[in-house]
Amino acid sequence: DQRSASRHPDWTGPDDLAIKIQELREITDWNTPVYVKVGATRTFNDVKLAVHAGADVVVIDGMQGGTAATQTCFIENVGIPTLAAVRQAVDALEDLNMKGQVQLIVSGGIRTGADVAKALALGADAVAIGQGMLMALGCNSDSYFQNGALHSAAADYAALGTSPGFCHHCHTGKCPVGVTTQDAVLEQRVQPDEGSRRVRNYLKTLNMELTTIARACGKQNVHHLEPEDLVALTVEAAAMARVPLAGTSWIPGWNN
Repeated sequence: DQRSASRHPDWTGPDDLAIKIQELREITDWNTPVYVKVGATRTFNDVKLAVHAGADVVVIDGMQGGTAATQTCFIENVGIPTLAAVRQAVDALEDLNMKGQVQLIVSGGIRTGADVAKALALGADAVAIGQGMLMALGCNSDSYFQNGALHSAAADYAALGTSPGFCHHCHTGKCPVGVTTQDAVLEQRVQPDEGSRRVRNYLKTLNMELTTIARACGKQNVHHLEPEDLVALTVEAAAMARVPLAGTSWIPGWNN
């Protein structure tokens, strides 16, 4: 069984985190980079703590992420949007003069090539994708592919009290399409050949979208995207991303 939301009882502060990172380095003979992943809350301070503790990579997970396998009060009220978290994380790295030395990965709601482009433009080095990959594998689909044929999963969704497109029952181990389960029967519903084809198509399309946007901005490399390539369509987004409101030079809360 796994607790959600969970915590690591081994560390309760920055000193403990540094010890844990050192333990991981010893276990892996200093050959494997150590990632510290945190939910986006006190992002500016959390990133600084992770860097001081010796992390090679910091992963910031915005509140749009997750499989919804936690309490409703967490889903609705805990965490800050990915958009706001990216800029705070970049600020922390720049404040420590560690931008480019400690890598920043952003996750939480990254679905399309456009999402990736925006994250890179705001200062992320890379993104992590969760639910998009699950969907590519067939998560929340009304059918599953097995033995060369499609089969309906409607009855299994109904047994869970949900329906395709609305299923958030990853934690039950009873996934109707076999994506998030270790049940010997259900897991057979994920076919490696078909699943890999779908995932390949998803990542290929995402990459094409990303590079198309970069080219449209006059960039030869997606990592050359920058905040100056962005404007916001709402006042809230402009304030969080710290980019001008479209059609103006106004950044709410930052200039007049």
